[in-house]
Amino acid sequence: MNLHLSGRRALVTGSSSGIGEAVARALAAEGADVVVHGRDRTRAESVAAAIRAEGGGAQVAIGDLTTDAGADAVAEAALGGGPIDILVNNAGAYRHLSWHDASAEDWRQTYEINVISGVRMIKRIVPGMRERGWGRVVQIGGGLAVQPIADLPHYTATLAARHNLAVSLARELRGSGVTSNTVSPGAVLVDAVERLVTDLAPVRGWGESWEEIEPRAIDTLAPNDVGRFGRADEIAAAVLYLTGPLADYVTGTTLRVDGGTVKGVH
Repeated sequence: MNLHLSGRRALVTGSSSGIGEAVARALAAEGADVVVHGRDRTRAESVAAAIRAEGGGAQVAIGDLTTDAGADAVAEAALGGGPIDILVNNAGAYRHLSWHDASAEDWRQTYEINVISGVRMIKRIVPGMRERGWGRVVQIGGGLAVQPIADLPHYTATLAARHNLAVSLARELRGSGVTSNTVSPGAVLVDAVERLVTDLAPVRGWGESWEEIEPRAIDTLAPNDVGRFGRADEIAAAVLYLTGPLADYVTGTTLRVDGGTVKGVH
């Protein structure tokens, strides 16, 4: 299927690894010119080089989005190659902390990284989309935004904020030709998750081979109706749909890609 992304330019924050990398590579494979963002130049350049080796167009923007100066540097580098038509706010992080362990400062830092960083890029990139009458903004959220657990309260609250701001932005952009949506992954098998699960397997008795470990791990950590972790490429596929003209009529919505983890209508 032709998603009609040729000639579009996309900035994917936090795309030097994991879901962000998968999104950047998928957009490039569909013909978009991609700006790979990260804080580590070597890792970001590696992703951009891989995209170019596959015949895609890619450049790099380096900067810490938790500061105005860093966001300015990223926006300047991204816009230096031309207007940005697609903004995917993926950059984020969290520490494994409980209610007892997470301090007020942990909450503040997590909000700065996961929410305000995205707002900074929206403010720098979206006005140009609005002026041109076309654009796509996608937040990478998560099922914990609507179905939180006891652990990671500082993180789940920031996911909820991402979902909320995407809807508010859609209302703000009403009739402009620019849409705002959220893709909400479940538990996704990125490298860090695979390492964590593999390390836990002997202690939890999940087995030795990945075929044994995965269904047992997912049943314990994030039960879903498919019985496995999601893959980064599956999240990227949802982003692809929302960033093309086939999704002109979709805004202010959340597209869940979670194997049925979230129960009920959200």
